[in-house]
Amino acid sequence: KQDIKYKGEELAELKAATADNQNDRATEEEELDAVAAYISKLNDECVAKPEPYEERKRRRAEEIEGLKDALEILEGDAIPSFLAVSRHLRGH
Repeated sequence: KQDIKYKGEELAELKAATADNQNDRATEEEELDAVAAYISKLNDECVAKPEPYEERKRRRAEEIEGLKDALEILEGDAIPSFLAVSRHLRGH
């Protein structure tokens, strides 16, 4: 009879421990889900995404056009027209 009493107490303790462990697991899973969501958000914000080919092509064409303009200015071809625009804007 004593053995049955101890086994019953042990069973009750194990059931209580199991319930506690299940609650702990649920809490840990909630935290894990929150961390996974945060990591996903960071990846969306921080991981570099390759730009589409058409966008790279457009940007490169703009860059080349800007470099051509700068070269014209440095070679002196555009200086008279720049001065004319400057004079016009200043009212001289």
